[in-house]
Amino acid sequence: MQKTSKIYLAGHTGLVGSAIYRNLIKKGYQNIIGKTIDELDLKQQSQVEEFFLKEKPEYVIIAAAKVGGIIANNVYRAEFLYDNLMIQNNLIHSAYKTGVKKLLFLGSSCIYPKLAPQPIREQYLLTGLLEETNEPYAIAKIAGIKMCESYYRQYGCDFISVMPTNLYGPNDNYDLEKSHVLPALIRKMHLGKCLDENNWETLKQDLDKKPIEGISGKNTEEEIINILKKYGISKDNNITTITLWGTGQVFREFLHVDDMADACVYIMENISSEKLYKELHQTHINIGTGIDLTIKELADTIKNITGYKGEIFWDCSKPDGTPKKLLDVTILNKLGFNAKINLKDGIERVYEGYVEN
Repeated sequence: MQKTSKIYLAGHTGLVGSAIYRNLIKKGYQNIIGKTIDELDLKQQSQVEEFFLKEKPEYVIIAAAKVGGIIANNVYRAEFLYDNLMIQNNLIHSAYKTGVKKLLFLGSSCIYPKLAPQPIREQYLLTGLLEETNEPYAIAKIAGIKMCESYYRQYGCDFISVMPTNLYGPNDNYDLEKSHVLPALIRKMHLGKCLDENNWETLKQDLDKKPIEGISGKNTEEEIINILKKYGISKDNNITTITLWGTGQVFREFLHVDDMADACVYIMENISSEKLYKELHQTHINIGTGIDLTIKELADTIKNITGYKGEIFWDCSKPDGTPKKLLDVTILNKLGFNAKINLKDGIERVYEGYVEN
């Protein structure tokens, strides 16, 4: 890519997209296009086709997707399948039709079988059953990977896919119903700390910024206490408790989104589809740290960083999800890229930004 190349970044306001945008700007790219959903509905084929014909981007990065945590994935199954299929189908096909030079599609580590050998290598794709709670999202992402591969094999398109591990960072989603585990834990610990310290001013500021099911800082204390209790944050007899889903014993890997963005731009600049498919004999590239920890260890880390002093309980009647999901990043490392931000430092930066905002 040249610094003046026209780059269309789909999903430029989200967690991943905004990080990629910051990275591109930092590296001197000057011609980046981004559209909000009000300006361009990616689920509408006619709108996407018209956009590509008018703008004629040279490079495309697909960071747009409907995403969420274990609750959202399990509840909104049809939306996760339909929305993601429509978004990626429209973008990939329009990129082919208008002669885009290179396209990068971002997937998710949930594409792999629930009981895949650890660490998970790229070739384990489609070798076993998926985790049931996020199967629709995973199927959509697998379709995107295979679409990029197939457009290379049939049409010679320089379309490639990357599979990030669990991401966190600036512009994350802190909706307690729909967020992923790390931002959900940060917010729960923050609210739990406020409740424990009877810091109603800060607690209400948080709810004014991000209401929970319509409950904001303007509601009564009783209404606030009830909504917090619904999401496992409670205080009885001056003892504050946070109840979390599952056993806490499953393992997860986390990557700061700025490292993810750096890897994406690096791959766009240096790795071609021919190298991926012919030399490496892979359909995609894993992006991660190669290091994991239990959810309990993650919760304890966030507890220490936020300063929450109350108790943590685990509701073992709720699902854990996949037992272990550690990506093998050997290929990424051999290609010349390594993650730089360690988890503790990354969470401290994220929590500092959360409190400031």
